[in-house]
Amino acid sequence: MNDSEFLGRRSHGYPSTRAMGPVWLASIRDLQWRSRRFLLAVFATGLVFGLALMISGVANSFNVEVRNTVGAISARFWFVPTGSLGPFTVAAPFPASEAAAIQRIPGVTAANPILVSRALTDGAITTSDSTSASVSSEQAVNLIGVVPGGVGSPRVAEGKPLRQRDTAVVDESLGVKVGQEIGLNGVRFKVNGLVRGVTYFAGQPVVFVTLRAADALTADGKALATAVLARGMPLRSTSGFTALTDAQVRADLARPTAQAAETIKLIEYLLWLVAAGIIGAIVYLSALERRGDFAVLKAVGTPSSHLFFGLVIQAVLIALGAAIVGILVEIPMSGTSQMAVRLAQSNYLAVPVVAVIVGVVASVPPARRAARVDPALAFGGGK
Repeated sequence: MNDSEFLGRRSHGYPSTRAMGPVWLASIRDLQWRSRRFLLAVFATGLVFGLALMISGVANSFNVEVRNTVGAISARFWFVPTGSLGPFTVAAPFPASEAAAIQRIPGVTAANPILVSRALTDGAITTSDSTSASVSSEQAVNLIGVVPGGVGSPRVAEGKPLRQRDTAVVDESLGVKVGQEIGLNGVRFKVNGLVRGVTYFAGQPVVFVTLRAADALTADGKALATAVLARGMPLRSTSGFTALTDAQVRADLARPTAQAAETIKLIEYLLWLVAAGIIGAIVYLSALERRGDFAVLKAVGTPSSHLFFGLVIQAVLIALGAAIVGILVEIPMSGTSQMAVRLAQSNYLAVPVVAVIVGVVASVPPARRAARVDPALAFGGGK
C-alpha cells in the first residue's frame, strides 16, 4: 500500500486532527457569521439550564431537609407502636410513661419520649425590650416536643439549648432571633436558640419545645408521645412497639413529599429536553442554510463524518455557553423561590457535563442531514 492509498483510506475512517482543521474553522466561522442567532440560542438555552438547575435544587432540598431533621434529633432507634409507619406521617400517640419500659431493654443506654405535632404561629414577635414586630402572617410550623437535655434535644447553632417549659429552639427560616418571643397556638415562648436547615414538608420550619409544653399545646395536657428515642444497641424490642432505624424514619418523613419530588424531577428532565430542542433547532437551521457549503466540502473529498462532527462542535459550543449563562442566572432565580433551593458544588460541576450531552444529542438529526448532502449541489446539479 502506497502513501496515497493509506491517506485515502484514513480520510474515510475516524477524523484526524489535520483533516478536521477546515471543518473546525468552518464551524467557528459560521458561529461568527450568525453570531446574533447563536447568542440568542445561548441566552435562551441558558435560561432553561438555569431554571432546570433551580428545579434540581428544589427537588434536592426535600432529601436534604429530611436528612437534616432526623440528624438533628440524633437518635439511634425510634420506638413506635406496632403497626405505625413512623412517628411523622401516621403517628399513633401513646402514654409517654411507656418510655420507662424501653429504657429497661438490655443494650439501651438512654431513652426519652418525643411528641411530633403541628402548631400555628400568631404572626408577631416580641423583642427582649418588649417592643413588638411583625414577622409574617400566621404560619404553620412543625412542632416537636422533647425532653430537655435528653435524647432528641437539638444542638443549637446559635443561643442556648432548650431548658424551661416556656422556651423554644426554632429553625432560623422562621425569621426570628434569639431572645425574641413567638406565639404558638396562642401561647408565648421565648426563643432560646436557633438551629439551621431543620425543616420538613417542603421547607416548613421546625420548632422544638419541651415535651410538657407540646402536650399542653396539642394534647390537652395529656402526657402523650408519638415515639420513644433510644441510644445504644437494643438486644430486643418490647411488647407493642417496633424499633425503627434512622433510615426507616427518613423514609417515613419523606413519604408525604415523595410525589411532589417525583413531579419536580420530571419537570427538570422536561427542561433538559426543551434545551436540547432549542439547540437542535438552531443547529438544524444552520445545516439547512449551509447545504451548499457541505456539498462543496464533499465534492472536494471531505468525508461525511467530518461534516457530522463539525455540527456537533457547534452544538457543544452553544451548550457550553448556555451552561455558563445557566449557572450565572440560577442564583438570582433561586432568590425569588418561595421554597428552599439546596445545591451542592457537584450540581454546578455537573451542568457543563449535562450540557455537552444535551448538545451532542441535539446535533444528531441536523448532522445526519448534513452528512447526506449530495455533492452535485456544488455544481448546480442537485436540489
